Amino acid sequence: MNISVLQGQIQKQRGSALVLNLFQGAKPGGATKAVDEALGGLIGEALASGDFTGKRNEMLLLYPGKSRKGFALSRVLVVGLGKQAEFTLEIARQTAGTAARRLQELGVESALTILHGTGAGGLEAEAAAQALAEASILACYRFDQYRSGTPERSALGRLTVVENDAARLPAIRRGLRAGSEIARATTLARDLGNHPGNVATPGYLAGVARQLARRHGMRCQVIDERGMKKLGMGALLGVAQGSAQAPRFIVLEHNKKAGGKPLVFVGKGVTFDSGGISLKPGEKMEDMKFDMSGAAAVLGAMQAVASLKVPRYIVGLVAATENLPDGRAYKPGDILKTITGKTIEIVNTDAEGRLILADALGYARRLDPAAVIDLATLTGACVVALGGHASGLFGNNEQLSERVRLAGEAVNERCWPLPLWEEHREQIKSDFADMKNSGGRPAGASTGAALLAEFAGDYPWVHLDIAGTAWSTQSRPYIPKGSVGLGVRLLVELARTWKK
Repeated sequence: MNISVLQGQIQKQRGSALVLNLFQGAKPGGATKAVDEALGGLIGEALASGDFTGKRNEMLLLYPGKSRKGFALSRVLVVGLGKQAEFTLEIARQTAGTAARRLQELGVESALTILHGTGAGGLEAEAAAQALAEASILACYRFDQYRSGTPERSALGRLTVVENDAARLPAIRRGLRAGSEIARATTLARDLGNHPGNVATPGYLAGVARQLARRHGMRCQVIDERGMKKLGMGALLGVAQGSAQAPRFIVLEHNKKAGGKPLVFVGKGVTFDSGGISLKPGEKMEDMKFDMSGAAAVLGAMQAVASLKVPRYIVGLVAATENLPDGRAYKPGDILKTITGKTIEIVNTDAEGRLILADALGYARRLDPAAVIDLATLTGACVVALGGHASGLFGNNEQLSERVRLAGEAVNERCWPLPLWEEHREQIKSDFADMKNSGGRPAGASTGAALLAEFAGDYPWVHLDIAGTAWSTQSRPYIPKGSVGLGVRLLVELARTWKK
């Protein structure tokens, strides 16, 4: 989708569709009032009848018709903003997403819109423009690469923001550009999560990383099995040995010349998880193609920080493998030696994400990082605790944890702090190794994080358990069913606002 801004009066524009907004219980004002007057009061009539009240994401679709002289728009879509006192940046996103998806459903290929919330909503023009671009692109996302034939509806390919105040145009352009780049990076992550496991293999993720590096001037290193052996990545290699697909460890660097300690993003990249010898139940196993959503988020975020030229040294690390049962597969009772020299007894081969992240977090020590944030669809226990409403947040540094939490709040990718206590470390003590990879069912999310903490060591670290948030079973205003692309917008927000 191409999104741009045009200076002019909204009621004098021509096109196939126009998007307006209205607060609940309010009379038309500003651009909405100007269009209502050009329509002869049609919006006011709908309000008076009670057919439209302006509730959040409520829609009123009007067809002005040829009888409306001087008005050259085929459709007018008014979207409710809800109560003015409850308005937020997230509601601005929802408004834009609701409108864009409805227009695409109608087969509209090009439309005009006003910004949402810059008047009575109190939003700055740049923030409102970024929200509009992000949500509009994300709402129109479709994953139909594996369907034969042509799509049922044309895509909404062009959206033009109409703004009367010339002084606000530069800020709007900045916001639209940032929102568009962040949304495109999120759609990359969505695509990676939606691709089937026979396509999005560890080698495929490595190929995507190389393409991103070439396109955006980043440095990319892909470490193969031989290199992993030299590094001592026995945990990652142990998980991978049951698969015919070779594992890959990806190092993607942005703006190293900026100097200083890097901000490091780490992603779990299990491209298909059968559970290994500790085989998962067959029901819904097909969804385990999204067990690489942490890796997808890291690759998407790296694309965004590079395209937006974020002036910081940022490194993305991805540990990629499959987890399958095979005659060579690792087994319960095995002991794996990690990159740090610490050993892990295998209790359950379906607790594989923490194993590959152990080597990735150990590798991150070599970078002397300013901070490390890892993202992983790690535990079903976190889904039980928080559902799909928030990601679990664990960390060893309160300041970093709060930074990550606030970044999540800013983009509505919420994170909820969960405990990481000495008792959780006690649960993963092993009789035969330094630790075991599962502490059992009690406090499963915290014991998984406790193992990771052993490898994060002393650098500032946050772990996000996105098992319940990376995949959606229902459609929301700018989030479709399937892969959400969660984590991209949070990481980019953190990178853009990062202060040493």
